[in-house]
Amino acid sequence: MIKNKAIDLFKKFLSHEDVSDLFSKKVRAATQHVGIKENTSSPYFNYQKLEHQPALKSDVVFITGRFRSGSSVFWNLLRAQPDCTAYYEPFNERRWFDIEHRGQFVDSSHKGIQDYWTEYDNLGHLSHVYDEKWINTALHMDEYSYDSNMRAYIDSLIEHSQGRSILQFNRIDFRLPWLKKNYPNAKFLHIYRNPRDQWLSFLTDKQKMNSAEVHETYQDAFYLDVWCKDLAKQFPFLSPVITAHPYMRFYYLWKLSYLYGIKYCDYSVPLERLTSTPIEELNTIKSILNWTEFDIQKSVEKIESITIDKWRTYADESWFLEKEQICEAELDCFFNTPHANNNVNQMGTL
Repeated sequence: MIKNKAIDLFKKFLSHEDVSDLFSKKVRAATQHVGIKENTSSPYFNYQKLEHQPALKSDVVFITGRFRSGSSVFWNLLRAQPDCTAYYEPFNERRWFDIEHRGQFVDSSHKGIQDYWTEYDNLGHLSHVYDEKWINTALHMDEYSYDSNMRAYIDSLIEHSQGRSILQFNRIDFRLPWLKKNYPNAKFLHIYRNPRDQWLSFLTDKQKMNSAEVHETYQDAFYLDVWCKDLAKQFPFLSPVITAHPYMRFYYLWKLSYLYGIKYCDYSVPLERLTSTPIEELNTIKSILNWTEFDIQKSVEKIESITIDKWRTYADESWFLEKEQICEAELDCFFNTPHANNNVNQMGTL
């Protein structure tokens, strides 16, 4: 009651003409587009380019994937290579560089992984630039966004790498435009997974959050609500006020992440194909990364088989299809693609 009155009062305040004008001016000032696209040389002096800039290295690899997409599998395959340093989820709130804070827990579903943090040992200085807000705030960054601490943090990881730098993230899919601009010579790899199987992996209690009751019983374990709240500024349909069903909000995030991945990354691979035909996929990745020393067999040995189409044990196809088609229609409208070639019937098999 008090909350609603406060909101109504604030709305009246914003609707006042003077306040509304001032607010509009500030919004316009904060959202102006920068007209200059690049820096040019000074007409008076010549400056040498700074050498050994981490941001300009060409042997840096970014991996992007949603939570429960198989990104840990992907990271572990590349970690097996001796001539690289593979960092696991650099933005994770467990702060892998902080020995006292990170703990010893390893997710039992991450088969073949004994720890996430070895590569972060002796990097305690990262605490000076790390910001835990990266996990839930400003999740969308375009090429003109600015975060000097984030850039310094990533630069430091690259600088302290032995061999090639591999950085596996679950929180950069909507920050790819910024990363591509700031690390123009890096390679970007994208992993994705059948959204229906990924949804099951999201659910920590499938009995409680069954298909008939999940609308009422959903409990967030992998940041769905947090992400939707922050990204609703760019994609309003992520708001639970507009999209109440958790699977539909999950599907929106999955599809948006997929769209960003295929647009900004050098290669996108489904988890199902990476684990079923690893030699073929790793050969392709080796070529894209120009990684001549890459030992494919070392990575293949880390492959663990996965069960696909587990979603069929959760609900029949019509349950998923009905919700996915509504989402696809909304995305068509949002991106102005009235004749998009969407065929959600094919999502069960890749």
